[in-house]
Formats: sequence, structure tokens, C-alpha cells
Amino acid sequence: MTDSPRTMLKGFRFPEGCRWHDGRLWFSDMHTGVLYSVSPEDSTPRVELTVDDQPSGLGWLPDGSLVVSCMLTRRIMRRGTDGQLTEYADLSAATEYPINDLIVDRSGRVIVGGFGYDLYADAAPSDGSLFGVAADGSYQVLADDLVFPNGMVILSSGVLVVAETFAARLTAYDIGANGELRGRRVWALLPEGSTPDGLCADAEDAVWVSSILPGQFLRVSEGGTVTDTISLVDRLAVDCVLGGPGGTTLLLSTADSFHPEDTARSVVGRIEAVVVAVPGPAS
Repeated sequence: MTDSPRTMLKGFRFPEGCRWHDGRLWFSDMHTGVLYSVSPEDSTPRVELTVDDQPSGLGWLPDGSLVVSCMLTRRIMRRGTDGQLTEYADLSAATEYPINDLIVDRSGRVIVGGFGYDLYADAAPSDGSLFGVAADGSYQVLADDLVFPNGMVILSSGVLVVAETFAARLTAYDIGANGELRGRRVWALLPEGSTPDGLCADAEDAVWVSSILPGQFLRVSEGGTVTDTISLVDRLAVDCVLGGPGGTTLLLSTADSFHPEDTARSVVGRIEAVVVAVPGPAS
């Protein structure tokens, strides 16, 4: 990539969970508990909801309801089409550590990852899990041996790709007829030192992934070939999604730290944008 990202929005602490939905960018400012959406035409963010927690991943159920993972209480909250906010699932008995990003699969089931250990306390790393959450709030462990599962995307083939942040790889699963995850395999090994976080797919089923600590956004094809790189100078690469007119705007979230005590002082998180060659998948 030769173009530098332009700043679209600023004044956030840790923008995360970027999604493109109904012509708007949706994202959570994790460290303030506020979830926003914004139209690229007016660039004025709209507050969608506020939680007393750290909201991370978000998605939409088949009925149009919004779901968001609340990391510290390990709950998934649902905002119905009537605007009411209710608890969708409680995973506090499943893990004592924060939950993370989520995705809604084609059946309407929520898949959410868990840290597996206390990252914020610099605890020794331990494997994290993926949980499948049904419409009645019940859940099951789908996988339990990932190295800090983070961003997820489902490709046009139906394959689930998961970022393992501290293993520098993207891992793939086939989703079985009953929702089980099968055929675990390495989808892409990333360059040494990569720390994959948020990700999205494009129309060619390549994946844009944020490598948070090196401050890079990488476009990766299956097998690990990096076709494009966007490098930041002085900040972390948190998340990304394709959207905008024609789906060719890569929207980037960036920050200076993932520690809440740091971002409370600095408040320099941004939403940035750059035009890329391959659009996002057709909706």
C-alpha cells in the first residue's frame, strides 16, 4: 500500500469491534463502555448504547437484534429491535477471565472467544476457548486450545477463521451441520512478531488483519502470503473492516495502548480510512 490512512474520527480511548452494517460503521470504544455507529457521509458518530463494562465484539441476530460481548462480566447483551437492552447469555460460569470478540454464524448462533488468562495482570498465558451460544442463552465449548482467540470472520466458503494473537497465526475450522467446529488447521502463519487481533474478509476471501503490537494491517491470503501492508508510525493497529461506497474503504481502528489506565490519560484512539483495490464481500 502506498496511500496513508486518513483520520476519520478521533477522541476515543480504544476503538474496537469494527463492523459494517446497514451502510454504517459500528464500533465500541472499549474503555468507555460506549458503542457507536457512524455514516461516512456525515462523520458524526451516534451513540447506540452504553454498558458498565468493556464492550468488545458485536453482531446481529437473524431478527435484527444487536448483540455485544461484555468482557469483564463475561456476559453477552442483546439490544432488541424495540431498543430494550437485556442479557442474552451469561458465561461467567464458563470462564473466570474476560471474554473477547464475537461473531454470529449463518445459523444465528453466537461464537465468542475467551482470553483464557488474566492478560491485564500480566499472568502466565494459558489456552483460551471458543464458546457457541444458542438462542436460549445456553452455551457449549467449541474449542479450548487456542492461544488467545481474538477476531473472527466467516469466509464465503463457510470456513471460520480465528486470529490467535500470541501464536502469530490465523486458524481455520469447518462448521459442521450441527454447529461443531471440525478440521482445525493453520490458515496462515503470519510474519514473525505479528500479533493478529481484528480481521475482515474481502471479495477474494483474502483477510485483512490488524497486527496490534507492531502497528500493521496485513492483507493475507490462505497459506500465509502477505499481499499488502499498511504500517503505522506511533500507534497500535486494533481492528479493521471493509465498507463505504463500493466496499473499498478499509476502516481502521487505532490506539496507543490496550491498558485502560493508559488510554484514560491519552484519549488518542482513532478511526482511520484508506481505499483498497479489492472490495468487501457482497452483502
